[in-house]
Amino acid sequence: MSIVLTYLSVFGIGGLMCSLAQILIIKTKLTPARILVLFLILGIVLEGLGIYKYIYGFAKSGISIPIVGFGALLARGSIEMARQVGFLGAFAGGLVKTAYGVGAAIVASYLVTLIFSPKSK
Repeated sequence: MSIVLTYLSVFGIGGLMCSLAQILIIKTKLTPARILVLFLILGIVLEGLGIYKYIYGFAKSGISIPIVGFGALLARGSIEMARQVGFLGAFAGGLVKTAYGVGAAIVASYLVTLIFSPKSK
């Protein structure tokens, strides 16, 4: 029964975030790129305030997979490296923490282009 509740919370939070983005697209003049940046900054702010870990404890991948999780990971890496290395560590920490995910996205997108041969419009 525990796993069912986990799936429901993940789906619910992820769906809520998607619904919020869709409402912003429909009701405002914000472009999808600006909404993406807004969610990225939301993740950074939540991590900076220490709230993100509590939301993650409940929502798991419902909050960590979308761009909010990427923003939180950038902030977490910057905070950790700043504590270890100093001021300059804040600039490198986010890149170090997110390098695997970005690298995997690049490889996956390359493989998709090999399979489907996309064309520009």
